[in-house]
Amino acid sequence: MGLNLDDKKAVVAEVSAQIANAQSIIVAEYRGLEVGDITALRATARKSGVYLRVVKNTLVRRAVAGTPFAGLADKMVGPLIYGISQDPVAAAKLLQEFGKSNPKLAVKAGAMPNHVMDAEGVKALASLPGREELLSRLLGTMQAPIAQFVRTLNEIPTKFVRGLAAVRDAKEAA
Repeated sequence: MGLNLDDKKAVVAEVSAQIANAQSIIVAEYRGLEVGDITALRATARKSGVYLRVVKNTLVRRAVAGTPFAGLADKMVGPLIYGISQDPVAAAKLLQEFGKSNPKLAVKAGAMPNHVMDAEGVKALASLPGREELLSRLLGTMQAPIAQFVRTLNEIPTKFVRGLAAVRDAKEAA
């Protein structure tokens, strides 16, 4: 049974709300995937903070019209599952990783605001570290000089104590 007009408007509004806050949209073909596989993918998506939905392409085209993701409309052909995320890398990583274990899920395209990518572009995006990892690397880089300075300051009294211990040991041996 198809959706009536009110249901279609509700779906377009829901997808539009997700797209309004999105940093990336990834499109994958799911032809041949079993229900259990899609359920597992959805559970993983929820944990990752990725909005994942199978929607009619015409409804998604209406949702992306007039947004920075409008260029993606040309890539919407066939049975597609849409991964929408506020993290630029999360949806790409999720669908790319799931596609490795389930070859029937094929990433077709993706988009970031005002930039449309093909499958290779999405693969390259998925290989990037996530926001949390980048922040931890940045923090580690910023913290390294301070930590080295503290170790250097700590080394002075340590050398002094080692010197006193060596003198004490020399006097005890004599």
